[in-house]
Amino acid sequence: MKQIIRGPAYVVGDAIDTDQIIPAEHLVFSLKKADERRMYGRYAMSGIPREGQGLPDGGIPLTDPDGYKSRFRIIIAGSNFGCGSSREHAPFALAEAGVEVVVAESYARIFYRNTVDGGFMVPFESRVRLIDRISTGNNVEVDTSIGRITDFTIGEEFLLNPLGDVAAILKAGNVFEYARQAGLMPAIVGDPG
Repeated sequence: MKQIIRGPAYVVGDAIDTDQIIPAEHLVFSLKKADERRMYGRYAMSGIPREGQGLPDGGIPLTDPDGYKSRFRIIIAGSNFGCGSSREHAPFALAEAGVEVVVAESYARIFYRNTVDGGFMVPFESRVRLIDRISTGNNVEVDTSIGRITDFTIGEEFLLNPLGDVAAILKAGNVFEYARQAGLMPAIVGDPG
């Protein structure tokens, strides 16, 4: 887990569900083949409606239509981010797009667990409604070691809720690496460590 994550913010509304994060029609790609894996990055957040609480600031997509990686490393979201199905592809798709941290008011429990267990990105919870303060494209920085987001565009910083016990899992890389490092499961055969 990186200590400092910087870049433009990508701001979305409340109740962004897993079918908006990665629509079901894009679940046809292999997770094991590199040339197909990247398609999850291309279609991440492509199910968000273009109207209302949908795509931010007039319809900016997370990833350019012909690209696989996003210039947005930081997503700022409202409440209940990742609701809907227990689709494990949702945090995977965001990670494939290059997202490193999501700061939301709250998360759907299964999305949060899938994000942490897979080590896909850092899921912080905000103490205030950041989607009313930060805009898409604002230059922001998240300091994961102290749980703070700084918006250089508006000149404000906000403390985030501590990661608690999940920080150790994220630092290890995923729940399986954490379990190996903690001696809760055997090392992989042939693993020198």
